[in-house]
Amino acid sequence: MRRDVFQAIADPTRRAIVLLMAVQAMTPNQLAQHFSISRQAVSKHLRILTECRLLQPEPRGREIYYVLEAGKLDEIGQWLEQCRKSWESRFNQLDQVLITLQANQRDTSTLL
Repeated sequence: MRRDVFQAIADPTRRAIVLLMAVQAMTPNQLAQHFSISRQAVSKHLRILTECRLLQPEPRGREIYYVLEAGKLDEIGQWLEQCRKSWESRFNQLDQVLITLQANQRDTSTLL
């Protein structure tokens, strides 16, 4: 099953794994040492992150290291940028409404 990157970051444990992987590649056993969950649970999270293509398994001898594919995080960054532009536009509109209301209050108070 192909998952999207938003499913990967939906879980706090997977977000923590991504942060750890940003520093260095790790094996499942190395990762499990950072969490109070079972090795099997870590493997489940690794599977989801791999399906989302955020992590890439790299066999090195008898071990499999997981490496972060940081470029895949660009999808999240692009989505956040779209949201930020929308929020900024709405805040700017709100600023204009408040400025107009304040100006109208001043005009009304000077007439009295």
